[in-house]
Amino acid sequence: MLDVSAPPTVLAHDAMPLEEAGAAYLDAVRRRVVIFDGAMGTNLQLADLTAEDFGGPTLEGCNEFLSVTRPEVVGAVHRAFLDAGVDVVETNAFGAFRVVLAEYGLEDRVEEINLAAARIAREAVDAVSRPERPRWVAGNLGPGTKFPTLGQIAYPDLSDAYREQATALLAGGVDLLIVETVYDLLQAKAAINGCKAAMVERGRRVPLQVQVTIELTGRMLPGTEIGAALAALEALHPDVIGLNCATGPAEMGEALRHLSQHARIPVSAQPNAGLPSVVDGKMHYDLSPEQLAEHLARFVTELGVSVVGGCCGTTPAHLAAVVERCRDLTPAAREPVDEPSLSSIYAPVPLHQETSFLVVGERTNANGSKRFREAMLAGDWETTVTMAKDQVKEGAHLLDVCVDYTGADGVADMAEVAARFATQASVPIMVDSTEAPVVETALRRLGGRSILNSVNLEEGDDPGGRLDRFLTLAREYGAAVVCTCIDTDGQARTAEWKLRAAKAIHDVAVERYHLEPSDLVFDPLVLP
Repeated sequence: MLDVSAPPTVLAHDAMPLEEAGAAYLDAVRRRVVIFDGAMGTNLQLADLTAEDFGGPTLEGCNEFLSVTRPEVVGAVHRAFLDAGVDVVETNAFGAFRVVLAEYGLEDRVEEINLAAARIAREAVDAVSRPERPRWVAGNLGPGTKFPTLGQIAYPDLSDAYREQATALLAGGVDLLIVETVYDLLQAKAAINGCKAAMVERGRRVPLQVQVTIELTGRMLPGTEIGAALAALEALHPDVIGLNCATGPAEMGEALRHLSQHARIPVSAQPNAGLPSVVDGKMHYDLSPEQLAEHLARFVTELGVSVVGGCCGTTPAHLAAVVERCRDLTPAAREPVDEPSLSSIYAPVPLHQETSFLVVGERTNANGSKRFREAMLAGDWETTVTMAKDQVKEGAHLLDVCVDYTGADGVADMAEVAARFATQASVPIMVDSTEAPVVETALRRLGGRSILNSVNLEEGDDPGGRLDRFLTLAREYGAAVVCTCIDTDGQARTAEWKLRAAKAIHDVAVERYHLEPSDLVFDPLVLP
């Protein structure tokens, strides 16, 4: 049996109890409308700050550093939103992690800046929070300026940067963590897992909220559909999922409708105050407070959105109108339809195909395709991409990718292939390897939701074994898993034996690794 005394980070996080304040927040979200604050940056710009307020000309524009240099200005923004009646304020920490702060030479002050931001917000909230009317502090983590799916930063480096920031926010006393303005699914995965590592490090489990940003195209920046985002991110088990930034509320409607119809967790919406324009040389947002409030009220009553607030351009006046219009509303009842799916970074693919069987293209497998193997060994990566695209054109729903071959460097080869397939293959990837480092190399490059091929009980379920390593990776990265009907007695050859082996894997995966039954695809192995 698995020794749970020192489990991997993701399992240790799952085993931790949720803190009381966090549990109260989630209880409120499930019962009523919870209202977040509005824009920090927009309101700081109204304070007529000079370069000296930021600490000098080279630091001007680093709003996060104002928590150190001008804490009273940041505190005033929090108090203005709390006076407007909001339930939650977000810390002034949107870009306060190492990757962004390095652009200002502040990378070694991550802890100081985030502690200051959390404590300023904590002080403002504690001054007005009451047992009968609790308020909460959300520690916010933004997307940064580097695109991991495009190889601009390595997944481990980004996840560790988020861990560092989240650890400081937790130390400063935030009640929940919110990963917001997500434009790259791989970035969101790094942030979510960084936050979970921070919770384990600090010994505090708080709610985790994730919000993607949808452009005017109706997709995320790389072309990601909202269904692909839901498939990839809900599998990591956040507590709330939603949208913020990029557009006003009118442009968010269809994406929110999809979340309303399919997300099994509460849904949030924090739009900008309409679309921006330049008026008299300054940025202007078109929506009045009353107009924003009316849009958000419809999200609540028609779509069942239970967390609302504002993003760019929203002022305390906007949020005062939202509070007045929305605080007594009851979110519409939702009956989400769960459709277990995988996804590329572009689109979801349901595991159950209504008009077909699930087609897995296997020509990108070094053991089954001589052409792919020779291209891989020669470093001819363009040919591997061409082979992937050809299979998609022929109707493959997934691509089985296996680089395992005697004498080859599987980790290096998978790094090359997965990095290319992440953006150039429009269907999800089946990661096919017997080696856990090769599998994780792929998962660190694939922003969509992948499926691992495969696990079984041939070696038992001891810690450190293949089953343990693969199911832990599936839980951490939100992957589905192919399970083959093999146990310690070998390949199952009768119906009863196959069922017994399948149930044994199911029980271990669900009860010990917290996967969902719909994460598991069973291969009964017909050849035996």
